[in-house]
Amino acid sequence: MEKSNFVDQIRIFCRSGHGGAGSKHFMRDKFTALGGPDGGDGGRGGNIILKGNSNLWTLLHLRYFKNVLAEDGEPGTGNNSSGRAGKDVIIEVPLGTIARDEETDSKDAEILEDGQEIIWIPGGKGGWGNSHFATATNQAPEHSQPGLPGKEGWKVLELKVLADVGLVGFPNAGKSTLLSVITAAKPKIAAYAFTTLTPNLGMVEYRDGKSFCIADLPGIIEGAAEGKGLGHRFLRHIERNSILLFLIPADSADHKKEFEILVNELEQFNPELLQKRFIIAVSKTDLLDDELKAAIEKELPARVPHVFISSATNKGIAELKDLLWKVLNEQAD
Repeated sequence: MEKSNFVDQIRIFCRSGHGGAGSKHFMRDKFTALGGPDGGDGGRGGNIILKGNSNLWTLLHLRYFKNVLAEDGEPGTGNNSSGRAGKDVIIEVPLGTIARDEETDSKDAEILEDGQEIIWIPGGKGGWGNSHFATATNQAPEHSQPGLPGKEGWKVLELKVLADVGLVGFPNAGKSTLLSVITAAKPKIAAYAFTTLTPNLGMVEYRDGKSFCIADLPGIIEGAAEGKGLGHRFLRHIERNSILLFLIPADSADHKKEFEILVNELEQFNPELLQKRFIIAVSKTDLLDDELKAAIEKELPARVPHVFISSATNKGIAELKDLLWKVLNEQAD
């Protein structure tokens, strides 16, 4: 079986560094027999940091990175010398990555910009040396603080594809073919359902050097919101797209019903998805005459812009690009 290079979810065990212990030390040298406390502080434990990298598009590089352990801070020493802080661990991730705690399912962090750094799991604080505890009535404190422990637990990194336009449709609706026509992407194309098992991204070259990003997403089936088919793993990628382009083939038995099923699955998964802008592209229309087009138009919702296209003959492709660009700019305003 072909192994995909696209990995959009990783489970890893993380442990930040323990803080170093403070020192319990008194100044002693050949000139000072009974000097005061001079114990230094312990060093901070190493942090685990997430950093955005726009050159990454998958979590594949973390597949075998199962344990992330940051370095412990070093203990303090005499002469008020603080221990060295533990070395941080920096995990580079693609833009659109969300970090979650596996036990609580709470969102810890979200990376959206190139170079963005977030301290995901902070290291333990170093303990104070005994010099901090000297007072007028206790000038020779015999105690110091231990360092605080680091935090540990199983964490989940999941990627939500960042794209301007997301292609939505049933399996075998022609999404991959359309992507290959309007972009330089080379998705796998075949005449059977679920050819696309992972998102494919492509840049659409528009006029005057302008461009926008489009994502071919795995096909929805009825019940996807309940986890059927590729289920939630596919639907979460839609949350990042500014526009949803519904691709409905001309040979569909019921164009209106197909659109309603797609919209219903989105609503069941996340009602906020219905706030996005929708566009319908009727694909595989190279053999349609004006009468058949008029009949299909009657089935489509009047409130949603639509265009008839044929990826095989490039018919309507320019009009589709114009419409997508127009709607994207409307959102930007």
